[in-house]
Amino acid sequence: MQTIRIKAPSSDTGPGARQRPSRHGDLLALLGGAAVAVGAVGAMLALTDIDSPLRGPFTLFFLLAAPGAAIGAALRGLDPWGRIVASVSGAVAVNLLVAQAMLALHMWSVRGGVAAVTVIGSLIFLLVLVRRLRGRAPRRRTS
Repeated sequence: MQTIRIKAPSSDTGPGARQRPSRHGDLLALLGGAAVAVGAVGAMLALTDIDSPLRGPFTLFFLLAAPGAAIGAALRGLDPWGRIVASVSGAVAVNLLVAQAMLALHMWSVRGGVAAVTVIGSLIFLLVLVRRLRGRAPRRRTS
């Protein structure tokens, strides 16, 4: 099967021409923004204890997405499917460990669980950021 491509006008292809982002990149950015918004709404609904039919699904999404995204950011070297599997597995493990620790200490609450998962996800993101910034810093040689 032959693919037909439409060439852009010659005025858009010069050396100073601005390249437009692909529609694929736009869609990924839109989905990422929507995921952040849904997770934030889920966390706020759980922390403020507002009765809403969306509280359960949005909070569950936050509990899986926050540590999953942090772990996925830490595993940049893996191929995409391995990274997805590892980050989802890590998110489930973080949630189970938080729940088990809170139950063992007789401190179980939904708000406390959401807060603990938020803190753990934020710490993982912070460690990834520090590691990346340290890798980019110019190295000084002391001889």
